[in-house]
Order: sequence, then C-alpha cells, then structure tokens
Amino acid sequence: MDLEPVLLADDLKSNGYTLSKTPERIGWLSPSDPAEPLETLRQRYRQEGYLWLKNFLNKNVVLDFRRRFFTAVAHTGLLAPGSDPEEAIFSGEEDVQAVNRVLMEFVRSAAYESFCLLEPIWQFYDAFLEGFSYLHKRKILRHNCPGDPATTGAHYDLIYLRGGTDRLCTSWIPIGDIPVEMGGLVYLEGSDARGRQIEAEFTRQNAHLPPQERLNAYNKNMGKNGWLTKDLPALADRLDARWLLANYTAGDMVVHSPYMIHAATMNIDPLGRVRLSTDIRYQRVSDEIDPRWTNHWSLDDML
Repeated sequence: MDLEPVLLADDLKSNGYTLSKTPERIGWLSPSDPAEPLETLRQRYRQEGYLWLKNFLNKNVVLDFRRRFFTAVAHTGLLAPGSDPEEAIFSGEEDVQAVNRVLMEFVRSAAYESFCLLEPIWQFYDAFLEGFSYLHKRKILRHNCPGDPATTGAHYDLIYLRGGTDRLCTSWIPIGDIPVEMGGLVYLEGSDARGRQIEAEFTRQNAHLPPQERLNAYNKNMGKNGWLTKDLPALADRLDARWLLANYTAGDMVVHSPYMIHAATMNIDPLGRVRLSTDIRYQRVSDEIDPRWTNHWSLDDML
C-alpha cells in the first residue's frame, strides 16, 4: 500500500533518528477483519508476523478504561488544567515519581486485570492457539507524553521471554485513538523470519554462558535494554525493509509474533494528547511458561 505524503508532513523520529520518507523504507500495516475465517487469520499471521485486528474490542469499553487511568493520575499534574481525562491533554510537565507510584498500583488493580481479560481477547486466543489460553501476569501499561524523545528501540519480544515457549503472542492494544503522529508501534516488514535468524545466532553465542545468563536479555551478547538498535533508519537500510505505520483507533488490537521486530516513534501529536497503550502476552496453558513473567510488572524488574 502506498504511503500518503500528508501523513509525514512532520518528520517521525525515534530516539533522535528520523525515519526515511521514501516508499522503499516506509509503508502501511495491512488491517485484518476479525470476522474472517480463523485459518485465514492464522495463515496471514504466519506470513506477515502480525495481525492488525480492526474494531476488535468495544470502543466505549476501551475509552472508559482510558478515562479511568487518566482520572487516577490527574492529581499528579500530568494533565492540563481542566483537561478531560479521556482526551488526556498533556500539561507540559510530568512528575515521573508521582505518576509511577500510581502506575505501579494501577497495573495490579482488578480494573486493569479485567481489561486484559476481556472476553473477546481470551476467546480469540483459545481459538487461535487451539487450547486453553494463559495470560502472563506480567502486563505492561505505557503512557507517552508529547515531545518526549525517548522511545522504545527496535527489538523482538522473545529476547525477554526465553525461559518459556516461543508459541506465544503479544497483544498490543491502543487505549484510545493513536494516529501516526502520536507514536504508536511500527513494525519492520517481513521481520518475523529475520528475528528467528537473530535469535538462533544469539543462542549459539550464548551457549557457553551459565543457564540464567543465557536467558537474560542483558547478557554480554545483547544490546543495551535488550534492543537490537535505536537507529531504525539504519536497520531498515541494512535489511532492505520498510517500517510499517498505522493510524490505530480505539477498539483495535494488534497481535504479533515473539520474533517480529518492532519499535515506537516519538509522540508529536499536534493536539498534545498523551498516548496510552498496553502490551500483554498470551500462550497455551499447556506450554512452558517463563517463570519471570508470573509476577506483576515493576519498573525495576529488568525485563
């Protein structure tokens, strides 16, 4: 699909690097209809490494959850005075410690747990994985303020999940509309196969390390943060691939493989909205579970 130039009127950046605007290096994610036959979706997932399921969740349920979270952090001064929590207009200043205190409580709340276990999600995974599905207890809720240059670098998820099965899926859920300018996830086209090759090489490099270090995303053979690189344009050039963008809307859910290379771009939303999203992992109950992911997410857990 060709990229409409108007969407890149402003440069998209990730950790200080500007994404190329050429059609050889940037493109669109392909959406999928959740109502398509399950085997059709499975085949597309195997081929592309992801499914962008449009309007998968009830939009009002997603927006209610967004409002609940930003209402909970409003007292920290994160939002502009008088800002509607659903809109979540950034005040221009963040008390990181105060917000993180609320965040660490919120990710342990029944409200968040029930959102991640919405019936359409677990029912989809029961069918997609062909067995009883298991939601990893470690679940991540991310907010990204406009203008923050620090974004998630290029990586694939199995780097952090080597202690269990690779037959797992990540669900990335935009909590509210996340157009390109708000800095949602970008995926490196065709990179599921490349991620498998990289992990096989890491496995060879790590073979002589002690068991716990072999699993560690931060061992001496890994990059900082477990990332492959911060330089998204250079990675696309090296692999002769495109970064795929999307205008996500509330109700969408992306499912990607543990080998699919992805990253995020800087939030440059002209309306000044704070981005909110969650990434959660599902696998079959009968497959091996990484024990490090059986605890709640904490900011210092080094995963």
